[in-house]
Amino acid sequence: MDITVVVVAVLFLVTVVLAWLAVRRLRALRSGGVHAALRTRLDDTGKGWHLGVGRYQGDEFVWFRVLSLRPGPDRVIHRSGLEIADRREPLGAELYSMPPASRVLRFRAPATSAPEPDVEIAMGPDALTGFLSWLESAPPGRLPWAS
Repeated sequence: MDITVVVVAVLFLVTVVLAWLAVRRLRALRSGGVHAALRTRLDDTGKGWHLGVGRYQGDEFVWFRVLSLRPGPDRVIHRSGLEIADRREPLGAELYSMPPASRVLRFRAPATSAPEPDVEIAMGPDALTGFLSWLESAPPGRLPWAS
């Protein structure tokens, strides 16, 4: 009898966690989210990519990791001073950890902000077009390279 109660409790807990993840992802997508993979540990092995959903909120791009129980965004990228350092195609093993037909953008954090590591984002063609439009649509004088 005791083992049955434990098994039922564990199954219930797993069901609640899976439901939370599904609801979180659907809410992010329905509110204008796009599929995007992100990594902050930049190395040549191609490891460190995490799938998620990104959403635009004014001057911020907020990113929610798919497998995270955190209620808020896992990463917030501010548009002001953000600079594209490199664009490239995914390499080898990276293809399996990002949306289909993705392009990878490497961003350099603004020099005036708190020290943040460089970030790479991988998005499919449609999401990338939207992201670049959002990045370039800042008011005049807000982006140093666009003025």
